[in-house]
Amino acid sequence: MSSNRLFSFLLILITAFLSACAGVFLGSVIVLRAAESGRLPLSVFQPSPTPSLPTAAPSHLPPQPIDLSDAQSRIIQTVQKVSPAVVTVVGVIPGQITFFGPTGDQTVSGSGVFISPQGYLLTNQHVVENVKEVQVILADGTQQAARIVGTDLYADLAVLKVDGVPPAVAELGNSDLVVPGEMVIAIGSPLGDFRNTVTLGVISATGRSIDTGQGYQIENLIQTDAAINQGNSGGPLVNLNGQVIGINTLVVRSSGTGAIAEGLGFAIPINTAREVAEQIIQKGYVSRPYLGIRWQLVTPRVAAIYNLGVEWGVYVSQVFADSPAAKAGLRRGDIIVQIGDVQLDEQHSYINALYRYQAGDEIAVVVWREGRLLTLQVQLEEIPR
Repeated sequence: MSSNRLFSFLLILITAFLSACAGVFLGSVIVLRAAESGRLPLSVFQPSPTPSLPTAAPSHLPPQPIDLSDAQSRIIQTVQKVSPAVVTVVGVIPGQITFFGPTGDQTVSGSGVFISPQGYLLTNQHVVENVKEVQVILADGTQQAARIVGTDLYADLAVLKVDGVPPAVAELGNSDLVVPGEMVIAIGSPLGDFRNTVTLGVISATGRSIDTGQGYQIENLIQTDAAINQGNSGGPLVNLNGQVIGINTLVVRSSGTGAIAEGLGFAIPINTAREVAEQIIQKGYVSRPYLGIRWQLVTPRVAAIYNLGVEWGVYVSQVFADSPAAKAGLRRGDIIVQIGDVQLDEQHSYINALYRYQAGDEIAVVVWREGRLLTLQVQLEEIPR
């Protein structure tokens, strides 16, 4: 090959190479500019994500803002829907004869909510405890007489009934679906004077337990920071779908150390309340299991004083004749340390452990007797009426 032909061939190769490089460069610039302008996602430069993992939104899409106006509309709609079903409960406790003479009648108040077109409504047991007569004040100010159908001390619930058709009936939700952070509304009559007050908050936690100081705990409570005050007891805790998910029952303002707290309100889950209400409406009471003993609490302090062989349990001071305990062979002086599969301790009281079961259940009861543990089989019965 002559030198001229060789030179021409090399010139063609160099020109082709430079043209290819320029094409790649210009094509990249065009794609980048298109991506920056929004016509193409920048993700075209990323490898395909693993199919089993969620993919993030394309980077060119702005984050979606929270529609506060929609939330406000839902709150207003919920209040308008539920408020007509909420009542103020007013009870009269008869006066007492004391050393200084008779005392006058005492008026107490709380809140309640209609749950049935037949005029049944839910409130707290402590709202109507020891009252001789009850009135309910409707949302429009109308007063009606009510009667107590039945109460349950351990769930702190009561069912009342009025004659006639209620102005509205609240829709009951599913408290098993409640999650922390969910927005909720409390409706009630704080102090008995501020009828159908609305407060807003969130679900702070679920599954809480509160010691009543009477040998048992109220379990599985919903905690909320929606303001709950005296008089709110028995009113509904409502989600933004307008469904009752709890019955407000108490507020904690101080701890055992003397610290002051705010925003610690608690409600009974509506699934529990529904089950209790159904039994009360059908039977007039709630069926609870019965063992048939008198007992005293055993704690580490009591155990140390009396040199007992166990630190936690209940000391059997009396066994009732013909009771499940008597039939199973429990004796005075036994210390019950376990009910079924629940070992008694600071977090698990005798009453709460027993009430996990139903009348008719056969369970194992473990007792400490004369220096050793015994397991007795007990057939539980219903509390005598």
